Amino acid sequence: MKKLLTLTALAVFMFTGGQSLAQEKKLITIGTDATWPPFEFVDEKKDLVGFSVEYMKAAAQEGGYEVKIINAAWDGIFGGLINKQYDAICSSVTITDERRKTMDFSTPYFKVSQAVIVPKDSPVKTFDDLKGKTAGSQIGTTGTFAITKAKTINSRPYDEVGLAVEDLYLGRIDAVVCDDAVASNFILENERYKEKLKIALVMDTPESDEYYGVAVRKGDAETLALINKGIEGVKAKGIDKELHSKWISAE
Repeated sequence: MKKLLTLTALAVFMFTGGQSLAQEKKLITIGTDATWPPFEFVDEKKDLVGFSVEYMKAAAQEGGYEVKIINAAWDGIFGGLINKQYDAICSSVTITDERRKTMDFSTPYFKVSQAVIVPKDSPVKTFDDLKGKTAGSQIGTTGTFAITKAKTINSRPYDEVGLAVEDLYLGRIDAVVCDDAVASNFILENERYKEKLKIALVMDTPESDEYYGVAVRKGDAETLALINKGIEGVKAKGIDKELHSKWISAE
């Protein structure tokens, strides 16, 4: 009888253990360049915070998977995805046709436009007014693409957009081009910049609209499906609007 009970207990253990393994959630690691407030940045406690960081955690909850967010330098962040240092990138990455050639994108989760930051006494009112001037931007971003596409503007790319804004403040360049919410954050959150800098314009037309998406390796359908499920859940419950009020509208 004791032997029978022991075998029964073992069978129950194996069965419940199998259930536990079957219910284990997939872990998705996400790379982000935490230099792009208010979307992803490092706070005074050295924690990764921001709109996108909280969005990805909420999406994991809604999508039924675990998430681990890794701070990675923008220069090389896409190479890190290809080399499997992480499973996805959520770092204010604009979905473009060129990027679609080498990676797949989730459902868009945020709309932005390019903004131009200049000194308060600058006469710049349109993008054409930057002709012959030097504009800074973060390397490899759509801000840099917009500057180089114009061909009449001297482009000065930086590893981080914050370095470009600081050089503008010090008078070393004439303007900075970056996403509108990021521009607002730098102008409104830093008292030094608020006194001396302004947003001259936002290129807000249907043709200039950009959409952030989460990038995954080409053909990784499983990861993409989970992330999309999470994003859909976040939108369905209005969590995205709550995060927008907290991180974006509050500015």
